[in-house]
Amino acid sequence: MPRVKRGTSHVKRRKNILKATKGYKWGRKNLIRQAKTATNKAGAYALRDRRAKKRDFRRLWQIRLNAAVRERGVRYSEFINMLKKKNVELDRKVLSQLAMNKPELFTKILEKVK
Repeated sequence: MPRVKRGTSHVKRRKNILKATKGYKWGRKNLIRQAKTATNKAGAYALRDRRAKKRDFRRLWQIRLNAAVRERGVRYSEFINMLKKKNVELDRKVLSQLAMNKPELFTKILEKVK
């Protein structure tokens, strides 16, 4: 069997790691071992925060809805319960956008489910 030298793939892998850490501070941008750790951590944080983003936005929509329905004399939990009983398929995101941007339409929806 002929001998296989792996210098090109070795260099390419290291170059890709350093390309991924471009803009990082200190040795994390140009030392291979630190750069590898930095990219792994960055990937883990990115995955975690993609999940957390969904939770954060749902909380924001709930807060906005609560404020909107309390102005109209209803509590958030009561409002959600009324929506479920009337089989209204609008989610919290759409309802909070309506409450912010089209309050008259939101008021009609609230009157409809009461």
